[in-house]
Amino acid sequence: NVGFEFEYILDTQQKEWIEKEVDKTFTADIEAKEKREVLNELIRTQKFEEFLHKRFPGAKRFSVEGGESSICAVEKIIREGADLGLKKIIIGMAHRGRLNTLTGVMGKPYHEMIAEFQGTPGLPEGITRSGDVKYHMGYASTREINGRKIDLSLAFNPSHLEAVNSVVTGRIRAKQDEFGDTDRSKAMAILIHGDAAFAGQGSVVENLVMNGVEGYNTGGVMHVIVNNQVGFTANPTDSRSTRYASDLAKSIDAPIFHVNGDDVESVVKVAGLAMRYRQQFKKDVVIDVICYRKYGHNE
Repeated sequence: NVGFEFEYILDTQQKEWIEKEVDKTFTADIEAKEKREVLNELIRTQKFEEFLHKRFPGAKRFSVEGGESSICAVEKIIREGADLGLKKIIIGMAHRGRLNTLTGVMGKPYHEMIAEFQGTPGLPEGITRSGDVKYHMGYASTREINGRKIDLSLAFNPSHLEAVNSVVTGRIRAKQDEFGDTDRSKAMAILIHGDAAFAGQGSVVENLVMNGVEGYNTGGVMHVIVNNQVGFTANPTDSRSTRYASDLAKSIDAPIFHVNGDDVESVVKVAGLAMRYRQQFKKDVVIDVICYRKYGHNE
């Protein structure tokens, strides 16, 4: 259910670290308390999507159904990151799964989201605005995890798709400069990609290869590919010539962890491992969650 790609990495120390961590991570079981937390996340994610599907039939919501475990991966990255000293995480993502990320991960109240489905504007009255759709909206919150506070921000993102990546990484670099975070350990970006977009959008690889450049370095971006094996309506064979959607990340020596999205515990283990790698070596890492899309492009 899990495949690790890292033999192409030039640094022997990094390869040895990954080998040891993989053995340690996948010979140990997840604690019962965390299993319950993960189960609750899955139920929360799935039931909210099912509620919206039933209550607002035909509404565009770009559901995460079929890839629910990717939400668990993001949750694990946040929890592990807080334990490892992160103070700030900025998330960039396209439409799919955003409504569940806003509510379940970011803490946007469910009644506000439902009110938007009923026609209430998502922006407060009294400010100059033209408005936007629900699945473009951002949010900011502060969470306390094991006694440590961590600030979260989900970037506003209009179409098209992954244009937000460079905005998020730029914001993280600014935050690191503001914190005096020269070792890049206190602020980090999470970018959530579609498989077709990761392989097919030029802005993704442009952003990818800039991150190790001194003027733009953020100490490693956490990439989560929600790989539902379809881009809008195109099959993978019609979208790319590489075997995996993630293959471009090999150009920067980033390790790639492929995981079956139906094996939720493995998804969570991989996410924790990826976060530890990022904090240890300050490099990009890719989690490729191989899943599916339950409904059509916009339901």
